Amino acid sequence: MTRALARRAAAALATAAALAAPAQAAAPPPDISAPSAIVFQPQTGDVLLRRHADAPRPVASATKLMTALVVLEQVGLDEVFAAVPYDPAPAESRINLRAGERMTVRDLLRALLLESANDAAATLAARTSGSEAAFVREMNARARALGLRNTSFANPIGLDEPGNHSSARDLVTLTNRLRRNAFFRRTVAMRSVRLGSGARERVVDNRNDLIGAAPHVNGVKTGHTQAAGYVLIGSATRDGVNVLSAVLGEPGEAARDADTVNLLRWGLSRYRRTAIVRPDRVVASSEVRYRPEDRIELVPARGLTRILRTGERPRIALAVPRQLEGPLPQGARAGTMTVRLRGRTIARIALVTAQPVPEVSIAERALDRLLEPVTLVIVVLFTMAGGLLATVLVRRRRAGREPVS
Repeated sequence: MTRALARRAAAALATAAALAAPAQAAAPPPDISAPSAIVFQPQTGDVLLRRHADAPRPVASATKLMTALVVLEQVGLDEVFAAVPYDPAPAESRINLRAGERMTVRDLLRALLLESANDAAATLAARTSGSEAAFVREMNARARALGLRNTSFANPIGLDEPGNHSSARDLVTLTNRLRRNAFFRRTVAMRSVRLGSGARERVVDNRNDLIGAAPHVNGVKTGHTQAAGYVLIGSATRDGVNVLSAVLGEPGEAARDADTVNLLRWGLSRYRRTAIVRPDRVVASSEVRYRPEDRIELVPARGLTRILRTGERPRIALAVPRQLEGPLPQGARAGTMTVRLRGRTIARIALVTAQPVPEVSIAERALDRLLEPVTLVIVVLFTMAGGLLATVLVRRRRAGREPVS
């Protein structure tokens, strides 16, 4: 093996040893005032913190997350709905739609998710399913399909009403499903947006004050009623790692926002997006058969990136042939890398040759066979046997020439 290959092999072994090192202790969770809360990491499925996370509670306008999901799954964004009559209470959030005013589903959803407009919610529900009652039935059916065991809806808005409740765990599960939709992700990350459809132009502002103010926060939905207290379903993404949170029943906006920021920041600190396997890195080498002084570098056929807990190390095992016989092209399969994480195998990746394996001449093959230990022993034995036979024959010939007395 050349010195360069030796250094690369040593580096590969050092990397494998580092990846197998034990995890470090994580920082404790922050103190929060929310009576019900959760922190969830979607890529791993880890629940980092839960406080009465399955307790059913009024959730105010977080209800509109299910309203948005049902609409997004059934209606095109470019469809146009005529606003239904809506008689709001004085303190309700709305965009003052006039009955019959025509607006795109896209703008109605923006008003629903940012301004938390109740008149937009009423129009979306009635026009999607024919009536508000039919839409609420679809909301509950979708909740059952998603496994939201502690969720029930009585209206598409989130007004305090018996039978309208959810839980912290159910709300982050619902949010995780919604975040698969690119329109939803873009919308809840906006500070404000101009609505171009409708009888007049409107600008709606995001009621989630953390958007644009807290680093990495990109959603999702606030809510407040007298029964629910202050509610915020939060999302933050940094370097490819996403964390979701929910705080329910907060005493005020300041506590709601502070708890959410602290939970999201803490959640992000516990994870990193890591390239576990890089396709351009040499991880092993094999000698060329009949040329033991030559070695062929082996690299993974593909890369592997995963979200890891801070201090977490996967375990990597290599199955590599001692020799390779050419001719083989560059990129020929020559071994396997097995990656295990949290007690299970997450990937088996082929190892391939980083250079072509040369063809060896007949003379080199013969010489190599000649130099093999077994071959050498056989040659020595044949040589000794030949010598002994020659000695015997010489003696016999000499004995035959001697005169008989």
